[in-house]
Amino acid sequence: MNIKNLEQIDTEKMYKIYDDWPNIARTYFEKETKKIEFSRINQIIFAGMGGSGVVGDVFSAILSKTNIHVSVVKGYHLPKTADSNTLVVVISISGNTDETLRFLESANEHHDCKLIVFTAGGKMEQFCINKKIEFRKIEKYHSPRASFPSFLYSILNILSPVIPIKNEDVYESINCLERIKKEISSKNISKDNPSLILAKWITGIPLIYYPWGLEAAAIRFKNSLQENAKMHVIIEDVVESCHNGVVAWEKKSQIQPILLKGADDYIKTKEKYQILIKYFQENKIEYREINSVKGSILSKIITLIYLLDYAAIYKSVIDEVDPSPVKSIEYIKKRIALN
Repeated sequence: MNIKNLEQIDTEKMYKIYDDWPNIARTYFEKETKKIEFSRINQIIFAGMGGSGVVGDVFSAILSKTNIHVSVVKGYHLPKTADSNTLVVVISISGNTDETLRFLESANEHHDCKLIVFTAGGKMEQFCINKKIEFRKIEKYHSPRASFPSFLYSILNILSPVIPIKNEDVYESINCLERIKKEISSKNISKDNPSLILAKWITGIPLIYYPWGLEAAAIRFKNSLQENAKMHVIIEDVVESCHNGVVAWEKKSQIQPILLKGADDYIKTKEKYQILIKYFQENKIEYREINSVKGSILSKIITLIYLLDYAAIYKSVIDEVDPSPVKSIEYIKKRIALN
């Protein structure tokens, strides 16, 4: 693994966008832009698919201990709980996602709720213009999945009047990105690169265990391995898995457990991990632990996503698979467009 075959296999140079993630995050959080002017919001509904949907997953985690109820819709319909105190945030980086466009049509007919759209353009931009829906146009970098920081940090910026997230927590997360970049980026393709180490270890089907607060990182890692390395992936809540999924380890398989752990997980969650690790050791099941940084939940999730996304790029290169094309997704989208 070296920069030469990284450049040869990653033909659209996705890795270069990832090398710039910390700068993109800072730029879009500090960008002068019109913030929302809504008030009395006690519920936020995020809608989006794929990389756009993960943005909602991150907000669900970072707002989980606040008085704002958050739900994430990856589908077509606005929940019936939406009312005049609900902010509906619709995200389609491409601007052409069928499910999200249909959701937007549904939300626009629900006149009580507040509505804002984030997109890079496409049909969604035109729909917002035609229907006079408030929207923000954000630049897409390479692909929706690579554009994650520009959208996440733009939304953190624009929604700041209604979300109780401290600026210092956001800047802490950006500083964490800058620090971890030195370890995982294409400038450090070495035996000490933690993303590359993980990518080399993955030879079978990864089973990603996560505590509830880090679900967004697990979902994102699954999505990134699927899209970049074109491989099957499983994710499981570690607490729930101890009541069912763990039984599957009684039969030998090509599954490889990866344990995502928060720096300050709940004590009973830590206990579950300790028991699970002992079980793996006693049964000679090889596993990997990936630990978050210390700090806010935003810092934990964003740095895990950065490390794990880069692992997915390295895995694709190791397997000599170009990470950029997603032919199967295009196959489905074309047939949706015909209906």
